[in-house]
Amino acid sequence: MRNLQRLYYPLLLSLVLIQGTSCTTINISNYYRKNQSTLDSIEETFRAAYAKKPFSIEFTDRPFNRLSLELITDTLTYIYEYNVGEPRMQDTLLRYGYDTSSINSIISDMRSMECTWIDNLDYWTYPDVKKHSLIYISLWPRVFNSPFVNKKYYILTYFQQPQYYDSDGRLLVGRRLRRIRKFNAETFRRITDRVAFTVSDRFR
Repeated sequence: MRNLQRLYYPLLLSLVLIQGTSCTTINISNYYRKNQSTLDSIEETFRAAYAKKPFSIEFTDRPFNRLSLELITDTLTYIYEYNVGEPRMQDTLLRYGYDTSSINSIISDMRSMECTWIDNLDYWTYPDVKKHSLIYISLWPRVFNSPFVNKKYYILTYFQQPQYYDSDGRLLVGRRLRRIRKFNAETFRRITDRVAFTVSDRFR
């Protein structure tokens, strides 16, 4: 009996882990739809604020209490680290001419959604050879992380226009170019026409 237990326990554990990982991947779509209002608000506020002055935000600790701001000027990029709510962060934003209200709103919503990083990413489409941009949001929600599964980040990409997908929901280069489009070597899958996701070991 003990030998049978020794034989089947590792197999059972493996099945549980595989099932848990599979459910996690599937549930990111449900997570988006459940929290769509807040996530969409993060994207919309960030896109508008970024258009005025480029920047990115990264949380550098698991409790989401410490963050890094990348502030991009015409000549240099500055990186500052702060605790959430530090008065000197507001002073820095004002000094470089950023909209503090919008950035504070983004930070608050990122914490509530456990977003680790947000940035703008430029990319090109072919054969029309046009430059486009997307908003790249990394999520690390506790609900999707198990002590038995490696840490994973859930990446949402917000496009400005509807995208093309294959029959398996994978993001394509375009309507005519039916190749899989990848960002940072990752394959993205459809949530909506404008929102796709991937699961990654990296947050950026």
